[in-house]
Amino acid sequence: MSLAMVERSLFKDKDGGATASTTVVKHRFLGFLIWQALQSTALLFFLKNLLFSPFTTNPLTPSFLGFFAFIVFHLSLLLFSTSVFVLSTPHPCRAASPLELLLGSARIAFVPSSSSQPLLSPDFRRRARVSLCFVLFVGICSLSAAVSIISVCWSSDAFNQLRPRRMVIGKLGFRGLGIGLFYGIHYVFKKRWILQFPIVQRPPFFSFKMGIPLAIRRAVKLTTVGFILSAFLAFVHPNELKGQMTAWKFITEQILFYMGTFMVFLCWELCHHLHQVLQTKRFIFSHPKGSAAAETNPSEPILVTLEESMPRSLLQYLAYIDLCMVCENNVDSWRRAALFEETGETYKRVVAVCLKPLEQFTRSLGEVLDTSSADPSFQLSYQLRSPTEQLADSKLYESFDDSQLLVWCARIVSSLTARSHTEDRYGVAQLSGSNAAVVSTLLSGLLAVEILMGKKTNLESSQYQMDPTGIKWATLSSGREKSTAWVTGRRKGSPLYTKAYSMADILRTSIYCIVVAFHDEMLTSAKAGALDKDWITSSKPLYGTRELLLQKLRLFLDFRAN
Repeated sequence: MSLAMVERSLFKDKDGGATASTTVVKHRFLGFLIWQALQSTALLFFLKNLLFSPFTTNPLTPSFLGFFAFIVFHLSLLLFSTSVFVLSTPHPCRAASPLELLLGSARIAFVPSSSSQPLLSPDFRRRARVSLCFVLFVGICSLSAAVSIISVCWSSDAFNQLRPRRMVIGKLGFRGLGIGLFYGIHYVFKKRWILQFPIVQRPPFFSFKMGIPLAIRRAVKLTTVGFILSAFLAFVHPNELKGQMTAWKFITEQILFYMGTFMVFLCWELCHHLHQVLQTKRFIFSHPKGSAAAETNPSEPILVTLEESMPRSLLQYLAYIDLCMVCENNVDSWRRAALFEETGETYKRVVAVCLKPLEQFTRSLGEVLDTSSADPSFQLSYQLRSPTEQLADSKLYESFDDSQLLVWCARIVSSLTARSHTEDRYGVAQLSGSNAAVVSTLLSGLLAVEILMGKKTNLESSQYQMDPTGIKWATLSSGREKSTAWVTGRRKGSPLYTKAYSMADILRTSIYCIVVAFHDEMLTSAKAGALDKDWITSSKPLYGTRELLLQKLRLFLDFRAN
């Protein structure tokens, strides 16, 4: 899995031919470079004239040195912007630890290769590439910071008056490398390379304006910490022993260096914020309304993108959020109406691409829960580990890597199912079995998440439970709860519990959305004893049993599920 997000998606017509090739992410990258160059130019002129004017003779007089420093600064900023774009991804990526990389290198060096079995697993190679991307990004930040700080401070006459020019370049570059190293490590460690899609899609200018105060505050904090760390590097620099200056000149140099670092970090923070705004902006995967293509098959572009684009890519995420807004809002109601076309093929394709991530999530989470409850040695080893090591269980965390995508999928299928009650003129949702598949998938996912959080699976303490129709349902044994009660996700306040709680709330809200729309029909089916036939799939659920899913659905009907 590559971290590079540039890819192409082909929109096809009914004959299967490629009618248009769109490079959505590439065009956004080019627009991002243009806008960041404009904002950085304005910011550079404003802050440099404001902050450096008291320390510079004739600050407004143009010079060849100033023009050269301006070009070098933008080249270094272009390098940083490109690295941010290449590193960014909409989902978390696990990197290999230094010990794993060392063991992998030793395996390559000392273990003979075999044609039957590769030396390194595909998962390790993927995580090693992610680690390499992180290392390269930190190196680029160090180089870019050194060049940027030199170009900002060196063109000022104040530095040239304090020290010889050769010493100025050496010390600024040395301290700039340290500051860039600190920023790159902070950027990677805080996972700021993950694209966070906003809940409410606002116009890009408004979103960018709202993030400026936060970018300024963060730039001040990073500048202060980076300045303190670089101060220790300044004392070990060889030129520091050669330079003799007064206390006033030393203080002036530190002030200039702090202001130059602040200018660089503020440009970087605004660059990062601009990249987040432009990359997470909604893209409409549809032909223009009123065109011939929109009249014949308006849903084909977004379906082709969802089905044929690279899994977990930025383009696929953009397609999901566009579909989510179409299903939930009434702005593009004509696009949602096209999903309920007479044949039902479009509706089934939409439900299939949205249920697939939810099914994978439930299966992966169920495998971890089943393994932990069935393997006593796994449970014993887990109990003997420290709380920090328990939180590092990778399999549980990987299940929630696509939380943003899972939320959109749950909202899409619940909104479509609820709106089919009034907008589905041909009954394709019910006739195709999609309603039962949606409810069963959401209930199975909710059950697995609640087990992870430590909730009991049996709904009543008695051995049998009587439903309104007089049928006794056998409750499940509580052995699963006792064997999984120690799972990490049960610990309130832990990051995993927070993710599980949020996902359970989304799934619960999605089920209630369907139950409210079909409440009368579900009550009628329950009284007739056909609730499981109409709303629960006949096949084995992804997690739990059909009886357990039916009991859970009855709780939603009584509005007692919490």
